[in-house]
Amino acid sequence: MDDYRDVNRASWDDRVAAHTASPDYAVARFTEDASFLSEVVSFDAPRLGDIAGLDAVHLQCHIGTDTVSLARLGARVTGLDFSAPALEQGRRLAAAVGLDVEFVESDLYGAPEVLGRERFDLVYTGIGAICWLPDIRRWAAVVASVMRPGGRLFMREGHPVLWSLADPRPDGLLALEYPYFEQREPTVWDEGGTYVQTDQVFTHNLTHEWNHGLGEIVTALFDAGLELTALEEHDSVPWDAMPGQMTAIGGGEFRLSDRPERLPHSYTLQARRAS
Repeated sequence: MDDYRDVNRASWDDRVAAHTASPDYAVARFTEDASFLSEVVSFDAPRLGDIAGLDAVHLQCHIGTDTVSLARLGARVTGLDFSAPALEQGRRLAAAVGLDVEFVESDLYGAPEVLGRERFDLVYTGIGAICWLPDIRRWAAVVASVMRPGGRLFMREGHPVLWSLADPRPDGLLALEYPYFEQREPTVWDEGGTYVQTDQVFTHNLTHEWNHGLGEIVTALFDAGLELTALEEHDSVPWDAMPGQMTAIGGGEFRLSDRPERLPHSYTLQARRAS
């Protein structure tokens, strides 16, 4: 099997231009409006609280829209990602809006070596990040290692129940098709397209992904020495996760059209390292 990082990196590199140009990422809004924040960060801004003056790292930051948003809230931010083209777009965006944001190229698991240990007050990770990682316990150890004593993890993610659903069915039924719990072998996809509006045709469509159960995530953080401080499940998610079965509800959020209370769409989790 090809190394999953090489396979996934090729897919992400191929989609950087489309994501940057898409209205879904709203890159132009950052230069047009000095107060503009990404919809993902805006959703959780009340939960984030005051982060001014904190040293923050955004793990798996992609093209940097959430990263720059955190910097606009006053944090000193470093973004980390394994895609060089994505990081270049992040640097261009930060420069365009006059913010000093550091962008570092590395696989997630290499973060402690390239960033340094016990460096950050806030570790942030966003939607669609951990599904690209085969080992959630190793991820939690990385989070703990780059965090200062007393530091905080803040993450919002797609819910593992959502990730385990089959593609939308004509009868509208929700069917569990893919693993909920972490498996040794990845779920392998070979699909064109992407999750934003674009007419671009892509050439690298193979990806390797893993789901991680909510209990597995929480237990991994406990075992890494972190203490859970908040866990909130949401009935919306910031992309059209089930085309034809979801309704846009504003703020970039989508919700299952038929009885959305059946499905946990996403969650926000916070944890702290003891002082």
